[in-house]
Formats: sequence, structure tokens, C-alpha cells
Amino acid sequence: MNSIDLIVYIAIGIMSLAMLLGLIRFLIGPTVIDRVIAFDALTITSLVIIGVIAVLSNRMIYLDVAIVYGLLSFLGVIVVAKYIQRGL
Repeated sequence: MNSIDLIVYIAIGIMSLAMLLGLIRFLIGPTVIDRVIAFDALTITSLVIIGVIAVLSNRMIYLDVAIVYGLLSFLGVIVVAKYIQRGL
């Protein structure tokens, strides 16, 4: 195992911890806005993990999946923000 692999595995560990903390905030968030922000943070963290998995497995098709997932998540957050602001 070289140093690059070690750094990648440490990054996966840190991202897993970030996902756990985001999930806790999503579950106990006192307001809807806290939950929306936690959901967005979970999405961003999962996008990073998908990117790291793409690099580790040397399959760049996962990056296309991550791009589509990111776009759908962005649109979802925008729709929820509009709903919170004034309703649909």
C-alpha cells in the first residue's frame, strides 16, 4: 500500500464520520431548514465518496452517476426551499 492509498482510505473514514454527523443532524434537527441543510450536506458527502470510489476502482462511469445525482439533489433542495419560502 502506497501513501496515496492511505490518504484515500483516511479520506473515506473522514467522509463516513461526516455522513454520520449529518445523519444525526437530519434526524434530530429541530426545524425543517436544519433538515434541508443536513440533507444537502449528506448529498455532498455522498458525492465525494462516489468520486473516491470511482478513483479507487478506476471506473470513471461513477463520476457520471455522481454528476446526475448532484444535479438532482440541487434541484430537490431548490424545490424544498421554494416550498418553505412561500409554498408551491
